[in-house]
Amino acid sequence: MMTGTAAFAVARLDHLVLRVADIDRALAFYCAVLGLSEVRRVERLGLVQLRAGASMLDLVPGTPAPGPDGRNLDHLCLRLDPWDEPAIRAHLARHDVQAGETVTRFGAEGDGPSIYIADPDGNVVELKGPAAAQAPA
Repeated sequence: MMTGTAAFAVARLDHLVLRVADIDRALAFYCAVLGLSEVRRVERLGLVQLRAGASMLDLVPGTPAPGPDGRNLDHLCLRLDPWDEPAIRAHLARHDVQAGETVTRFGAEGDGPSIYIADPDGNVVELKGPAAAQAPA
């Protein structure tokens, strides 16, 4: 553990890079289901960059693709706003996405509601609501 004062502070998650088996299938999931938008492509790398609020999610083709015993990332967490659990669950169901139970988990803002889902490649995506102190009354 480092101590002392750094010359900088981490403000937020900038981007995550996911290795995916099928770019088109991943794009359909992240754009149609989760509402991210494509920003640019780097064809020579097969890279597609998506806007996720103030952050980015980069998708690259993976060889080999992630399997049941190994993942390219433990999980990524997307902070949702507004947090309307029934509407979120209904939306996921319309896209045949299985949603885990809602559990209070710690995140960048503190403890708040969280639902785990999986993308088409089995990557775990945490959908996070506001911290309890920030939740609407």
